[in-house]
Parts: sequence; structure tokens; C-alpha cells
Amino acid sequence: MNHWLVKSEPSTYSWEKLLKEGKAVWDGVRNFAARKNLRGMKVGDLVLFYHSNEDKAVVGIAKVQKEAYQDPTTKEDWSAVDLIPHKSLKKQVTLEQVKAEKKLQNIYLVRQGRLSVMPLEKGEFDCIVAMGS
Repeated sequence: MNHWLVKSEPSTYSWEKLLKEGKAVWDGVRNFAARKNLRGMKVGDLVLFYHSNEDKAVVGIAKVQKEAYQDPTTKEDWSAVDLIPHKSLKKQVTLEQVKAEKKLQNIYLVRQGRLSVMPLEKGEFDCIVAMGS
């Protein structure tokens, strides 16, 4: 199993909306590194859901329900995946908290903050989940 983090502005698509809808087509990604990461996702992989801009915090855990397929919002070579909610975190894990944790200094969220879909090592994923418990 792989572990990931996806980012969305809550005003565009929030964790609460994913909980309400029960499934999201994760489309609209227009960055080559993020596209590569989407294409690496497998059914059952766990995905941290991060609210960017307004909250700047990890708020929940989603699961990959459907692996990469043609992004329905374009005819160009971009990919989408389907995500379903898995579990809300008991408390948000802020970007400030992530940056303060020594074990997380090398994650893309800290090093390359603009990347919207990023891989995480299992230990990094588990650390963030523990911080939100």
C-alpha cells in the first residue's frame, strides 16, 4: 500500500463535501509531478486530505476507490482518480505543526508546498495521523 496527500482549497472542494457526497472524482490536476503521483495511486491506498490556503491543515483520510483514468474535464493527457472518505481526524494537523515535527521535515508539503498530489512514506503518514488523534 502507498500513502499520499492531496490538497484542496475548502472553498473549492472541502473534506465536509467529500463526506457528504461519499465519493469525489479527483480531477483538474495540471502539474506533471502531481499527474505522475495520481497515476501511481492504487485502489485501497490511503490519502491524507489537506485543506490549503484557508485552513492549511490535514483534516481527514480518504481511500483510492478507482485508479487513474482520463481526466473527464479535458481531452489532453491528464489523469483523475476516485476518492472516498475513510476517516476524519479528531483534530486538524496544521501546516505549522507539520513543519515543527522533525520527522516530517523532508515531506513535499514542507519542501515543495505547491505540489497538489504528493507521496508520503508510511512513517510520515502514520506520524501525521497520530498527531490528529
